[in-house]
Amino acid sequence: MKRRNFLKYAGAVGASTFVMPSFSIGKSGPSANSKLNIAMIGGGGIANMAFRSLKKENIVAVCDVDESRNKHNGAKSFADFRVMLDKMGDEIDGVCINTPDHTHFAATMDAMQRGIHVCTQKPLTHNIWQSRTLRKAAKKYKVITNMANQGHTYNGIRKMREWYEAGILGSVKEVHCGYPGPNMNLRYFANPKTMPLPKQDIPATLNWDLWVGPNAMTDYNKMYHPASWRSFWEFGTGMLGDWFCHVCDGPVWTLGLYEPTVIECLEKNAPLPGVIPKSAVVRWEFPKTAEREACILQWHDGMNNRGRMMKRPEDWGYGNKKPNSGSFWYSDKKDAYLDQRSNNPRLVKREDMLELKQNGYPEEKYPRVKANGPHGEWAKAIKGGPKPGSNFEYSSRLTEVCLLGVLAERFGGRIEWDAKNMRITNRPELNAYIKTPVRKGWEYGESLI
Repeated sequence: MKRRNFLKYAGAVGASTFVMPSFSIGKSGPSANSKLNIAMIGGGGIANMAFRSLKKENIVAVCDVDESRNKHNGAKSFADFRVMLDKMGDEIDGVCINTPDHTHFAATMDAMQRGIHVCTQKPLTHNIWQSRTLRKAAKKYKVITNMANQGHTYNGIRKMREWYEAGILGSVKEVHCGYPGPNMNLRYFANPKTMPLPKQDIPATLNWDLWVGPNAMTDYNKMYHPASWRSFWEFGTGMLGDWFCHVCDGPVWTLGLYEPTVIECLEKNAPLPGVIPKSAVVRWEFPKTAEREACILQWHDGMNNRGRMMKRPEDWGYGNKKPNSGSFWYSDKKDAYLDQRSNNPRLVKREDMLELKQNGYPEEKYPRVKANGPHGEWAKAIKGGPKPGSNFEYSSRLTEVCLLGVLAERFGGRIEWDAKNMRITNRPELNAYIKTPVRKGWEYGESLI
């Protein structure tokens, strides 16, 4: 049995039984002290998060389309992840995907199909079909999966769910949330004066064809690479893609806010074609379920760009300066707040918070993560530890809610969503964006549909 098969077997057993195996690699499988062989797809920028968390593991390969970003302490270097996986697949236990949004799916699927564990940056995918397909793939290939939204490893999100399930908040009817960016003056967001962007010379270190990947070929411009791609719908998912999976992780997970029926862009700062807005307001409507009443989730971004501020409580009990990011929960009993990474929960009224502390917090129902962020949590799971909290069964659903908001923000107006059939019913022309075409050689996941 090959090394990865030992790990795949032990990880699957650990994820279902939460038993840490005592064996080591070379006998019956990995132990908690064994080092994993990790490959990075995407070697710069956000990849540093994975490098830091996994510094005690073996980084055996780094793949980046820009050769200036694929060097790491003797690890083998590649430009094309398909070549890397062909040559080294049997030596790799896990892959971290740290690429722009539009290549998350292809890189993740290629690794999963080979039985390799995966930890992918947020948002999980660039379109809804991809997100649902990764959820199916995780079940089929039985690998350990995680999405790298840090807040899901923090204690705060667990505390808030325990408070909610203990009845402290009551019935939550609305959640208003948001993030003040994008800041178009920073390196992560661009403010082009014309579209399409003018053609520029491709840097000598960059394989532009591989960077474009599954998308239709377009001319190179430095606004796309290395960091400002988030500003363009063709490659990124804007502020929602950048922050929704942090800010809204808490309410989506705690309240079970899946499968909205209506998503509507209430307003936006009209951008150039193909460019994200400088500010927007998006609302999701979630129908009543057996577990909760109907609920509204409303997102605001671009408050720094004169966008409309999200609804904030009048009775905020922690000074005059109210948070301009995070989520405010409005209920029939006690209102509450989570910060921008779904952490540090508090009740809106200071006296309610003091009373809760005096009476004692509810019993801990959700085990705390004792690992170095989502990558560390994922590595422990591969070695037999608990299943990661933002595994693809959950994070694909969180991402789908996010991407429905992206469609509303991108095209404006109201979207009526049939989740069961994965279709927009009132604007059928938008269904072309549920699953977008890919270039030849980049087809993945068709057998799972």
